[in-house]
Amino acid sequence: MALKILDHGSFEYRQMVKLRDDILRKPLGLGFTPEELEEEKSNMLIGAFEEEDILGCCMLVEENPSTVRLRQMAVLNNLQGKGIGRALMTFAENIARDRGYKTLSMHARKNAIGFYEKMGYKVASDEFTEVTIPHYVMEKKLA
Repeated sequence: MALKILDHGSFEYRQMVKLRDDILRKPLGLGFTPEELEEEKSNMLIGAFEEEDILGCCMLVEENPSTVRLRQMAVLNNLQGKGIGRALMTFAENIARDRGYKTLSMHARKNAIGFYEKMGYKVASDEFTEVTIPHYVMEKKLA
């Protein structure tokens, strides 16, 4: 498995958008607007690949000079639980740390809290609704 930073608009980026749409949006009856995708130009786009096939992805968005936010974490349904998400998280944390960020935060879906807690994240908010489902802010200090 290869982990890499993707270029916005590339073939790999389009694979990433399709994966996120299939895993995160379509099940909720949602999609992406061209404006949303355009805004991603300034994000750090991360993908996990086997040869030419995308297995999982996430992105990092700067919130402020010391905090970066993880967004749009997705792994192919049939590959969940096989370490791809953990590898993506470790890669994203290393990128964030290398770029000088002190904290990684996210809006985690309620059903994914256990996964992030195993990775050292702590719940840092009350439950709230985003894209029609329950979420929590979770954070981890990057050493």
